[in-house]
Amino acid sequence: MHQLIATPFLDDGHLILKPGSEQGMRIPVGHYEQLRDLSARHGTVPDWLGIAAVNGWGLRLRDEPVNEVMTVRQPSSYGYGRASWELNLGCNYDCEHCYLDIKRFEGLAWEQRVQLLHILRDAGVVWLQLTGGEPLIDKLFAETYAYAWDLGMMISISTNASRLWKPEILDLLRTRPAYHITISVYGATADSYDALVRRRGAFDKFHRGLTAASEAGLTMNLNLVVTKTNDTEVDGMIALAEGFGLPYHVFSNMSPTIMGSARSLPAQSMPLLKARKPFTGCNAGHTFFHVDPHGMASICKVGRDPNIDLLAEGVEGLRRLGGIADGLLARTGGCSGCSVQGTCNTCMPLVRLYRQAKSPMERYCQHRESGEVIVNGTDSHSDPAGTSHGRAVPASAAAA
Repeated sequence: MHQLIATPFLDDGHLILKPGSEQGMRIPVGHYEQLRDLSARHGTVPDWLGIAAVNGWGLRLRDEPVNEVMTVRQPSSYGYGRASWELNLGCNYDCEHCYLDIKRFEGLAWEQRVQLLHILRDAGVVWLQLTGGEPLIDKLFAETYAYAWDLGMMISISTNASRLWKPEILDLLRTRPAYHITISVYGATADSYDALVRRRGAFDKFHRGLTAASEAGLTMNLNLVVTKTNDTEVDGMIALAEGFGLPYHVFSNMSPTIMGSARSLPAQSMPLLKARKPFTGCNAGHTFFHVDPHGMASICKVGRDPNIDLLAEGVEGLRRLGGIADGLLARTGGCSGCSVQGTCNTCMPLVRLYRQAKSPMERYCQHRESGEVIVNGTDSHSDPAGTSHGRAVPASAAAA
């Protein structure tokens, strides 16, 4: 089992990473090639790496075979460094704001998962987010996580923590540390938490999982999800995060579902609706992509159509994803003539979802309030046509 990973990464050169640690190091291409050679012929750790490992992580690796202490990943020509994968859309919660719409317990068989993970590795994916639904209830979660980890991926998990206390999960995450575990928080008290997720006793399971993970020393951060059900408990959720000494982000903007349904929008706490930062583009489809439970690759979690069947096309299918991204991100319909689109707050595929859901414009277009969105005497967002997309994660997708 490796302690370090040596890998090419996009245009950033070559990295050495330690699973479970945010600290990495950049190395010259010559050092990377040396490690590839030493790993192939069972050579020992070079002096420069031994010194760097002690200084960076307190690891003592002198005189050990490179291939036993680290995974040296091969170069990829596909240009992808990150990906997310929904193992299964099933969940043990029924959150009022969930962006997934119908949560079916469907996922790939084990042989298909192995095939997909090799495709992700060959595409160059170093950082992989495992999500859902709730990934920890997936029947093949442990095997999938371990296989991805052994291939040399830095894994993040998005979870509601309700299963994080289980001994077999804790043992897995101790022996194969995750890069990050992101836990969604739905309230500061049992009353509001259980009401939001519509499961009695859910808060107690969440708190048990969070406590067990903290005591195990796992690397975590919290997403504090605010809806009209728990919007009086923001301070309490912040206090909970600070009590555990964990970094946190507050998410309060609800998105339509991935099917373009407005089912999630009534959960919005209108007083806490935040103006988004101007959307200036993203790497979706170019250096990042998303995979659904059936192995269909899309530019992100919102822009799901068109997509690519990775199990049928293999890694070569990703060559088309950049072109799909360029088409989805382009301003279309009424937005294409908007005179202030350079400061628009919402990416185009997410706009399409809001339109499809027939959402009030103030949910996604702050220009509307200032009257700046009038083009040739017409509301520039009047066209209801749409498909689907977003940035890497829509606001409501912060929930596991």
